[in-house]
Amino acid sequence: MSFYSRRIFPFLLDLTLGRKEIGVLREELLSGVKGRVLEVGIGSGLNLPHYPVGLRSLTAVDVNPGMRRKALKRMKASGLDVDYRILSGERLPFEDASFDSVVMTFTLCSLPDAEGALEEMRRVLRAGGRLYFLEHGLSEEPRVARWQRRLNPIQKMLGDGCHLDRDVLSLVKAAFHPLECRKFYFENVPKTHGYFYQGVAEKAAI
Repeated sequence: MSFYSRRIFPFLLDLTLGRKEIGVLREELLSGVKGRVLEVGIGSGLNLPHYPVGLRSLTAVDVNPGMRRKALKRMKASGLDVDYRILSGERLPFEDASFDSVVMTFTLCSLPDAEGALEEMRRVLRAGGRLYFLEHGLSEEPRVARWQRRLNPIQKMLGDGCHLDRDVLSLVKAAFHPLECRKFYFENVPKTHGYFYQGVAEKAAI
């Protein structure tokens, strides 16, 4: 992992995603989370202040060790007992049906194998368990989508592998049954970078 990924990108990520307005979206999303929870891509721990009380357990993974210092600081401040591990979301070392809820926020854009990671999340989630997601991705406006694809090479370089043009809802649908999904442009952000997906999906019982 490069110096930029470990030292500079964590600071930039915290700065851009730590806005109060995004905190409101996190609060809305996480209000329904319960039971045994897995967060994939915890990053610098920006979700931690927004988890509801009474969780049975919280396990968090992230592939970037450079996020660790800020994440640990927020874990301590939250008072939550977090099982924190540095590992990839594409290979989760947990048994099938280990969790009641899976959370991912601004994670899917940078996973090298987004489809494989979602299948892993599905595997470790119990039947009837839910995936809670807040992501940015492909706009429904053709003009904006074209610019997202043009800007992708620059974004992947500056955003440590982040893609602007992932169709989040289609990816989620391939592994889960969506219960709700709100798609919208986030205020005061260029449309290419600020098309958000906020939703909940369920692992259907076989």
